[in-house]
Amino acid sequence: MTGNIVARRYARALFAVALSQSEKDAKAKYGEDLARLAELLENAPDLIKIFRNPIFNVEEKKGVIIKVLDKVAPSPVIRNFCLLLADKNRLAFLPEINAVYGALLDSAQGVLRGKLVTAVKLSDVVQKNVVEKLEKESGQKIVLDYEVDQEIIGGLMLKIGDKVLDASIRAQLQILKENIKRGE
Repeated sequence: MTGNIVARRYARALFAVALSQSEKDAKAKYGEDLARLAELLENAPDLIKIFRNPIFNVEEKKGVIIKVLDKVAPSPVIRNFCLLLADKNRLAFLPEINAVYGALLDSAQGVLRGKLVTAVKLSDVVQKNVVEKLEKESGQKIVLDYEVDQEIIGGLMLKIGDKVLDASIRAQLQILKENIKRGE
């Protein structure tokens, strides 16, 4: 729980800095830099372990993040942001900060993210048609992740934001089973 609070505070602070920049696409640039750093940290879990380990002092952690930053070459603001996180011993929260920042960026750009689960792989044309219909209905840009889950038997499950549409055969069978149990 504490991690969520920390991540939200730092992400909001960075987003406020991005909004105050005169550079037109600063929000997106910072988001890209953060995403690259978070991806690098997620692909190297030992780095997160170092950042969480109290045995390593702030200077040692700062030295590690400087080497990482030299490889990623982010904008000066993101570099300073990471050094601030190192000073405050908050580097381990970088992936969570990235997730919160991404949500703030999506909200500012009017983007809704979701996930579409089907029993069979959808063709690119069908995926594009689904996105277009959802964008037309919602009036916002939709970005969907696609997943195949044969356990749903057929139909689809769509989750966008906090809304879930479960039109899978598995869900319908579950409803039928419950109705039979209740004698309906």
